[in-house]
Amino acid sequence: MAKSVAAPEPGKRDAEGNDRLAPVKARTEQLGDFLRDVRSETKKVSTPSREQVQSTTLVVVITVFIFAMYFWLVDNLLRYSLDKFIYRFSHH
Repeated sequence: MAKSVAAPEPGKRDAEGNDRLAPVKARTEQLGDFLRDVRSETKKVSTPSREQVQSTTLVVVITVFIFAMYFWLVDNLLRYSLDKFIYRFSHH
């Protein structure tokens, strides 16, 4: 069965005299600080120029093709070696 929890009334204090909403207020302040920091950092972001985007895209495409050729070569060499190895030891 679900239990309901009553939220403390603003300004109410517990038996020791502590504000019961202090943890909520602290979290709210932390959230506010975080959002101010996000806004500040967002203002520092700059958009790259078209030339920068084109040059980095070209570097990525070339790198992908180089790695693709390398892995294709290694794959074929390993397949060829494994085929020879299996053939040699299965047909003696």
